[in-house]
Amino acid sequence: MRIMGLDVGSKTVGVAISDAFGWTAQGIETIKINEAVGEFGIPRIHELVKEHSVTEFVVGFPKNMNNTVGPRGEASEAYKRLLEETFGFPVKLWDERLTTMAAERMLIEADVSRKKRKQVIDKMAAVMILQGYLDSKN
Repeated sequence: MRIMGLDVGSKTVGVAISDAFGWTAQGIETIKINEAVGEFGIPRIHELVKEHSVTEFVVGFPKNMNNTVGPRGEASEAYKRLLEETFGFPVKLWDERLTTMAAERMLIEADVSRKKRKQVIDKMAAVMILQGYLDSKN
């Protein structure tokens, strides 16, 4: 029984998976999506759910700094509903304020090139979202 963490953007979804004990999060991939035409990466997520025996989702919830919910937060809420309807698993929203910036800062400090950062930033943000959730449970 593993938990899948998702960092949902307008063009990609970063994916992370917990270990079997629910202690650590590992980034596994970034899925390209197209919000404009209703392609949300669900077929690939379905494959990953089966492959990793996922039983729960954690979706990053990008609230504004004043704690209000803007357009990206509303998109995360809609993605949560889509996952619930599709999989029937529990889906938690997790406050992800500043996770993408923190992931970028970590990659810059590790001297990762701009091109490479762009390829892994969403996966890293998914790891940070999931790890924060796992830490709160333990």
